[in-house]
Amino acid sequence: MCLGIPGEIVEILPDRTDLAKVDVSGVRRAINVGLLENERLQPGDWILIHVGFALSKIDEDEARAALDFLEGIGQAYDDELAALRDSSIDRG
Repeated sequence: MCLGIPGEIVEILPDRTDLAKVDVSGVRRAINVGLLENERLQPGDWILIHVGFALSKIDEDEARAALDFLEGIGQAYDDELAALRDSSIDRG
């Protein structure tokens, strides 16, 4: 099962503005934010992530509600976090 999960932007990578370091429940990874090029993104913003790509910018209340729900479904969320933890995006 693949989920869209909320993550908080920690840093926009200065050498690759299409990438942001994002924190998802304590897991930090570079996420491609290129699909949101028309959004003004900055540290502290929340985004919805699927397979390493930011799909949309969301507000903190929506992010918290989604995280509460995802944590409540158990194994599928744990599997998604494990996949995120094991992934990486080439900063090439």
